[in-house]
Amino acid sequence: MRICSAQPHDLAKQLDFRQQAAAWLSRLGTDQWQRPYPADKLLATIEAGEATAATITLTSRAEDGLWSEEELLEPSVFINELTVARTHSGQNLGGRLLDWAGDRGHRAGAKWLRLDAWTTNSGLQAYYLRHGFQHVPTVHQGIAVNGGPRVSGWLAQRVTRRADHGFTDETATPQRLAP
Repeated sequence: MRICSAQPHDLAKQLDFRQQAAAWLSRLGTDQWQRPYPADKLLATIEAGEATAATITLTSRAEDGLWSEEELLEPSVFINELTVARTHSGQNLGGRLLDWAGDRGHRAGAKWLRLDAWTTNSGLQAYYLRHGFQHVPTVHQGIAVNGGPRVSGWLAQRVTRRADHGFTDETATPQRLAP
């Protein structure tokens, strides 16, 4: 299996992954991702050259209002939109993508691999904890990027590290984070 940067022609496939994930989450009893994801926002991340595989986005930019000023001073990379197509579930693809992200963050000089998850999705939170993340305080206040109430404020992090994720990584070499 290989990891490569998404291209604009991948937009429909990426939106479909998200819709599949939303339907699956709904069957699990959570309302996570039930609002349609803005195609223009996803296209912007693709065109910006963010490292995207399946539907994991790795960025050096934190969402406003989630992390403290002290935390933001620590070199970190952030995971957004980790989604595994239902046809590939049960194969530890998500865990391997997390390892890939941690390895890439390590090579960029980041100390932390960070993420935020839906505050009411305890199953997803448990998944991240099983993959070595530690919960840091949950953020409830504020407005989300899309203008609605904050629903994704369960914060977690793990130390970045080299990892044998098993992917052929065709993405560009990660740029070193500014000190």
